[in-house]
Amino acid sequence: MNPTGRSVDGSRASSVPLSAPDLCDLDAEAVRRCVADGWVSTAGPHLTAFEDAFAAAVGARSAVAVASGTAALHLALLVAGVGRGDEVWVSDLTFVASANGARYCGADVVLVDSERVTWNLDTAVLCEELDRRARHGRRQPKAVVAVHLLGHPAPLGMLAEACRRHGVTLIEDAAEALGGGWTPPADGSSPVTAGRPCRSVGTIGELGCFSFNGNKMLTTGGGGMVVTDDPELAGRVRHLATQAKLPGLAYDHDLVGFNYRMPALNAALGLGQLARLDRTVEARRAVADRYDAAFSGRAGLTTQPDEAWAYRCGWLSAVLFEDRDRRDLALARLREAGIEARPLWTPLHHLAPYRDCPVLGGGAVATELAERGLCLPSSASLAEADQHRVVAIVRDAVAGAGSGQPIAA
Repeated sequence: MNPTGRSVDGSRASSVPLSAPDLCDLDAEAVRRCVADGWVSTAGPHLTAFEDAFAAAVGARSAVAVASGTAALHLALLVAGVGRGDEVWVSDLTFVASANGARYCGADVVLVDSERVTWNLDTAVLCEELDRRARHGRRQPKAVVAVHLLGHPAPLGMLAEACRRHGVTLIEDAAEALGGGWTPPADGSSPVTAGRPCRSVGTIGELGCFSFNGNKMLTTGGGGMVVTDDPELAGRVRHLATQAKLPGLAYDHDLVGFNYRMPALNAALGLGQLARLDRTVEARRAVADRYDAAFSGRAGLTTQPDEAWAYRCGWLSAVLFEDRDRRDLALARLREAGIEARPLWTPLHHLAPYRDCPVLGGGAVATELAERGLCLPSSASLAEADQHRVVAIVRDAVAGAGSGQPIAA
């Protein structure tokens, strides 16, 4: 979605977009300086500066900027040693890219159902299966991809410990959650006592992956990042992302690599965006807080979880309706009013490429959330008057009213 509200597929513009980029003149100036410096390809000081600043922002030792969040996931799985015939366990309720990287590696995908507390993958079911396999001497997955859905951190303390115990690489898909985090140990046992997270998403697992698509918390137009505390893993990610070219003037390559590096122009934009990340997070969290207040105690509506031990970034705010019919009615009325809203992700086990995959926990919770959930406008620039319009339409749909008149928030 661009700032004017026109969807990326070119469809009819919405007066209130779902998640517009937060762009300003400083971003244009940063890109202009990059052009003036002559560094516009996949090398140079702007790229290095963005990587260093991002690593510092999330508290990781290393960060490698790549062409997309999907590329980040693919590379993370590759350096984790995932190959043909291995298993990768992935959240079921997520965007399809979370699982596609495993398929790029030739791996078999096992999906993990959601839990109702945070809507993220059910770590209790996952840990139980890891322990069960160990008891029976069965092969363990090569990696687990844990998604932080819509910007709310998953409870990873217990899962991280289980993965370490069983020799499984934990990869965080933090594409939706930049700016979010936990207080240690990230398992829900320690409440937040300050206004900021003590541990950023992407830094609990061995590798963390971020997306900088146009609708994310930070945009570079297109791009992603892999973060890790292991310098060897970071070096391997960087090597594979640059066509596996060896040092020196000769075009000597020791592996089949990928053209996955981020262009410096994108990195220059990211630097300016990163400098304003705290402001963006505060604005989106404020939007989420207003939805919580407006829908609190309303029969037929449940707001997106906001656990005390987590610090949600507020990327997308979502609500659950009593049933799909009410959800679809609200969606239709919002669209009629020129307001963009979208259902939650379709669980992967309902998609053709992953329909035959096993689902730990069965998939019923993910399916229910997807059928009743609706993502509402959540831009940092969302005007309160427009948010009141959204709230009024949603309330009317729940009540079955047809007036469409604003209802006081």
